[in-house]
Amino acid sequence: MTQQYRAPEPNGDDWKTWGRRMMQYLGQTRIPLVQQTGDESAADDGQLMWDRINQWPVISRNGVWRQIVIANGVAHLEITTDQTAAATNTAYPLTYTIMAGSVGVSLGTPDSRIIFAEGGSYTLSFTAQTSSTSGSTVNFWFWPRINGVDIADSGMQNTLHQNGATMIVSRTQIFNVNAGDYLEAYWATDSTNGSLQHHAANAFAPATPASTLSISRINA
Repeated sequence: MTQQYRAPEPNGDDWKTWGRRMMQYLGQTRIPLVQQTGDESAADDGQLMWDRINQWPVISRNGVWRQIVIANGVAHLEITTDQTAAATNTAYPLTYTIMAGSVGVSLGTPDSRIIFAEGGSYTLSFTAQTSSTSGSTVNFWFWPRINGVDIADSGMQNTLHQNGATMIVSRTQIFNVNAGDYLEAYWATDSTNGSLQHHAANAFAPATPASTLSISRINA
């Protein structure tokens, strides 16, 4: 610890001087988390307060009160059953099961909707295990929708060429959402012989989900 941040030690019998030095030290090293009422100025950078309305800490930066991201907005979701398409070239939403330990992310109605309790920037990591039972070429497409709208330039496509072929499709991408927004993952195929396959655990390896989705908030 540097001398600047070291608490002053009593020296001699002048307790008043030591007391003043101690109060000065505490004022420099302890930041009181004052309750924010709504009219506080953010003109000075580095002020830390508690937003009573939204129930999170905020800090002043560039004239704006900015949320400090705490433990919220984390989820892992899985699909542990095979996914098939009833019709070709048709968009189908994927319906996940949300795993234990998820915070700030929930399933809506219908269950394919993934709802964000708080706004911010989120990293989403997606995987799907595509499979084909056709000797011909089978194409797959995957893409996200937020509030029912396709996200531009977010699609993925992969192709299988053999009967019994399997391939993992994956992507990690950052999305900006508002509190209450919902996301859905969609897929389509040009052959009903194409599917997303789940495999049960065996003696030497764990089960393989048909699709996974991991979510983590990185910014408010």
